[in-house]
Amino acid sequence: MTVGPETAEPRRKRADAVRNTEAVLQAAKSAFAELGVDAPMREISARAGVGVGTIYRAYPQRSDLITAVFRRELDATAAEADRLAAEHPPAEAIRLWAESLARFVGTKRGLAAALHSGDPAYAPLPEQFIGVLGPRVQRILDAGAANGTIRPGVPAKELIHALSRLVDSRTESGAYDGLMVGVLLDGLTAASAQSASS
Repeated sequence: MTVGPETAEPRRKRADAVRNTEAVLQAAKSAFAELGVDAPMREISARAGVGVGTIYRAYPQRSDLITAVFRRELDATAAEADRLAAEHPPAEAIRLWAESLARFVGTKRGLAAALHSGDPAYAPLPEQFIGVLGPRVQRILDAGAANGTIRPGVPAKELIHALSRLVDSRTESGAYDGLMVGVLLDGLTAASAQSASS
């Protein structure tokens, strides 16, 4: 089938729009992390390489952009759980996924001022956080419980909250407390490993 100019042009515009959206969300993520959610739109547009009008056409309110950044990072963290579950044994997958969650919490920290502002635009996001991640993490936990490598009966919601609190705590160097994350994950797996070997 021959693609005429009238067909090629809309496809090119759609591809450009996808690239612009990705650039804007990545730029907003970095700007929010460095400058907070009140980062100037001109700063975000400069980082994205697009005009300010391009941002406002897609995200008329600042809350629209903040929500889009949150959901983008949430979806990426969820997809990482699926990928790790498919490629690694459960106990290893949950350890690797903790790193992905740490990256997401780092993004969420930049959005914290907005997410805790009481603005109704952000009200659904905490529930989405658990709603999207919970089932994926629970599948890893259940698989680990089934093969004896993860303590049975651990609710994904509680583990996600515990990990989130730990990776949201910063040391003097600015890194999250990897030691305590390791202690938590050791406790998740050690008892099962011991019982399986006895």
